[in-house]
Amino acid sequence: MTNLLLAIVFSCSLFIVLKSFSKFNINTFQAIVVNYLVAFSIGIFNSNTNFNYNEILAKEWIYGSLFLGFLFIIIFFIIGKTSQKNGVSVASVASKMSLIIPILFGIFFFKESIDIIKITGTIFALIAVFFTTKKEKGTINTSNFTLPILLFIGTGITDTSINFIQKNWVNPEDNALFSSITFLFAFIIGFLLIIIQSIKKRIVVAPKNILGGVILGVPNFFSIYFLLNALQSPDFESATLFTLLNIGVILLTTIFGLLLFKEKLNKNNYLGILLAILALFLVTY
Repeated sequence: MTNLLLAIVFSCSLFIVLKSFSKFNINTFQAIVVNYLVAFSIGIFNSNTNFNYNEILAKEWIYGSLFLGFLFIIIFFIIGKTSQKNGVSVASVASKMSLIIPILFGIFFFKESIDIIKITGTIFALIAVFFTTKKEKGTINTSNFTLPILLFIGTGITDTSINFIQKNWVNPEDNALFSSITFLFAFIIGFLLIIIQSIKKRIVVAPKNILGGVILGVPNFFSIYFLLNALQSPDFESATLFTLLNIGVILLTTIFGLLLFKEKLNKNNYLGILLAILALFLVTY
């Protein structure tokens, strides 16, 4: 239970830190790039595996790790923008509702069971994303939907890819190393993008951007670390654990959004959050 609670707290912290970037005028992308270097460093420091380049390059999961590194950069950037423009509760719900995508992938590709409960949960999830992004009563602004929908799809693809790669290529003893190398690839890809940007226009890497990345990298690593520990615990089945994790993050980010950032939720938003919780129960029932 302790590992699960810590995973919830650190996952929620990611949204809070990203939301704070706009307050301190921190460059989100630069901080994200630094964050992955920090997460990689923490992972290697806490890993019992020797960092051998030749052995790592020979791993079956190396190309999957590279692909995930690319996705991590893109998704983290979208999370940051969604948290800042739509609020941390919206970003949390949109990303957690993406659980629908790996479930559907499992049904069609891994031949997992399907029933009316899962179908109902999927419909509720889509409705929930709509209501949590609807900011003004009677008004539909398409700009409010773009980022949450991209976050919903992108996070779903990322989770599905992690599931597929782990089932096919990653041994249990390589979990920590696999995560660290994925963080490293994310940093390298992000750093190359910064270099490309600097060619087009002058870019200033301010110390506060580096500090923001360091602060972000700590919860980023430990959210994964404690989740892996919780998954290894015999106390919960994985479906139950992910349900509790997702619901916990949604509720906690909503509470912090209200208390720390004075976010205002209308009746539509509250309805969306309630539907999100119900959907998470149904699709992982």
